Amino acid sequence: MIRVADGTLITMDADSRVLAATDLWIDGSRIVHMGPWDRAADTVISAKGRMVMPGLVQPHIHLCQSLFRGLADDLELLDWLRLRIWPLEAAHDADSLYASARLGVAELLAGGTTTILDMETVHHTESAFLALAESGIRAVAGKCLMDEPHPLLSEPMDTALRESQDLRERWHGYDGGRLQYAFAPRFALSVTDRLWRQLAAEALRTGTLVHTHVAENRREVEEITARRGATPLHHLDQMGLTDGRLVAAHGVWLTAAEQALAARRGVGLVHCPSSNLKLGSGIAPVAEWQRRGIAFGIGADGAPCNNGLDGFWEMRLAGLLPKPAFGAAAVSAQAVVHAATMGGARVLGLEDRIGSLEVGKEADVIVLDWQGVPHRPAVFSDPYSQLVYQTHSRDVMLTMVAGRVLYAEGRIKSMDRAAVVQDAEQAVQRVARRAGLDLAGATWLWQ
Repeated sequence: MIRVADGTLITMDADSRVLAATDLWIDGSRIVHMGPWDRAADTVISAKGRMVMPGLVQPHIHLCQSLFRGLADDLELLDWLRLRIWPLEAAHDADSLYASARLGVAELLAGGTTTILDMETVHHTESAFLALAESGIRAVAGKCLMDEPHPLLSEPMDTALRESQDLRERWHGYDGGRLQYAFAPRFALSVTDRLWRQLAAEALRTGTLVHTHVAENRREVEEITARRGATPLHHLDQMGLTDGRLVAAHGVWLTAAEQALAARRGVGLVHCPSSNLKLGSGIAPVAEWQRRGIAFGIGADGAPCNNGLDGFWEMRLAGLLPKPAFGAAAVSAQAVVHAATMGGARVLGLEDRIGSLEVGKEADVIVLDWQGVPHRPAVFSDPYSQLVYQTHSRDVMLTMVAGRVLYAEGRIKSMDRAAVVQDAEQAVQRVARRAGLDLAGATWLWQ
């Protein structure tokens, strides 16, 4: 039994309760009580003067790209993919992808993210699942699917589907459901209609989530509309994808009709503010999503289109970006925190297991220290504003998934940080060389 003692609990439950000086009790993987309790605890974690909240849920991440931080800057989406990301992804080997996944997970756990939806690359997805299994993070992940002709990454539809099915068989439901599988077609410019239809049928048959990119970039939307004869989400609807559980990342350029479709069909969207800004894609109309009742979460996307996987950084941008266009109060700080926790859980279909501090739910918990100068003076009435506009990943002092402490006191418990960094440094040079990028003249700051 674990007692997280005397913390201020930001529950994110249906009543959005904030409970001061309250104990959180955990037995095994689940929350079993909140408040005083006449029980003995095997472990007591002091949270006096600290904030305790559900872990962040990021439903759009690319762990396979963690090695590529800083290697694909100042490009818009389609050039970014063609000139940098696709060559780099194609140059991965099994060991480099494992190193990339571990590097990304280390950053996520240290920053208070406990659950991700991860799109890998076309090859070596088994390596990512091995890293996820060892790390203790909660994840829904899948092999990227691309069957449109491409010199580096495409593969035949039957091959792609067979490997996806095999991966699902091995990993879906692993460790009590901590790991799950998702079909991960990249986007409509790299997936044939034949594969979309097969995926829709297979997803419905197995109840598997489908994770893709939709309406991220204006040029992408124009090309998809010209090739497929429909705007991106309407195209996926025609393919049968909205009949099941669909998670669509970005949605910057969704039309009003597509937004109405998403609301009607229960499509989950993911807001990726840093990525949308850095790639010049635009600003997603999250105030409109909110008004229409669309379920949406917040995700950092990948390191090369963001340069960080900090969920609190994303929350701050998600709170600030709607204000000039929709008004200062259009998307409240509380709504942003909801999107980063319960919203993400709902997008993944996991809202009955994670996303809030409630008895019976999985103990995915983070503890925040607000004692530092950036949080002073400590006179505030709205902890949601504190979370969105002032909190940073450096304020995370503990991260727990399913009752297991994975990060505390500056140390990741489930992996050796020095080994993770060393492996990543070696792997990126190997991968970049294969991709035709010369890093010999780069200034390596760690040397």
